Amino acid sequence: METVNIIPRIGDMAPDFEALTTTGPLKFSEYNKGSWVVMFSHPADFTPVCTTEMCGFAEEKDFWAKHNTKLLGLSIDSIHAHIAWVNAVHEKTNILFEFPIIADLDMKISKLYGMLQPGESETAAVRAVFIIDPTGKVRLVMYYPLNVGRNMEEIKRALVALQTSDAEKVAMPLNWKPGEKVIVPPPKTLAALAERKASNLEMVDWYLAKKAI
Repeated sequence: METVNIIPRIGDMAPDFEALTTTGPLKFSEYNKGSWVVMFSHPADFTPVCTTEMCGFAEEKDFWAKHNTKLLGLSIDSIHAHIAWVNAVHEKTNILFEFPIIADLDMKISKLYGMLQPGESETAAVRAVFIIDPTGKVRLVMYYPLNVGRNMEEIKRALVALQTSDAEKVAMPLNWKPGEKVIVPPPKTLAALAERKASNLEMVDWYLAKKAI
């Protein structure tokens, strides 16, 4: 029977679960409460691409803290394999994976989040990234194949873009980076259009206007 992977969509509430992790038992809804979560899967412990990625996440510890964001890793490995890998990387690089890494040997959580994609692998999770807001809602989903490492700068950029959009009620243009101008939602009435024309916004056209924040 073919495996059906249902991927939580943008706007869905993140499926809740309980799991054993490298920092102890974890209930996702409690871990997520009051903070953003970047949840990501990797194919396997003791693999080269995954090691570079996990180190990248760990090295941005101050960035995640500044942006009220917790990390949560996952792979289909045992807790003992996770602990051994964390220890080995720490000994070789002095980088410590302090964030929890889920031991998902039964693949329950991988299937819950659509991380198992049979066309790529039946037993290894693809490189998924879920950005989940403090209300538990999925705000962004990224998927990478087993042989392509993620772009850490893009994950960070996307997180800041989401947080900025929420705070300022704006949208972000192509290649937006923090500090650059943002897009103001288009007017929905003629009065709002007239107000926009009289404003100091950077007008490309009536529906496309930018401002600094």
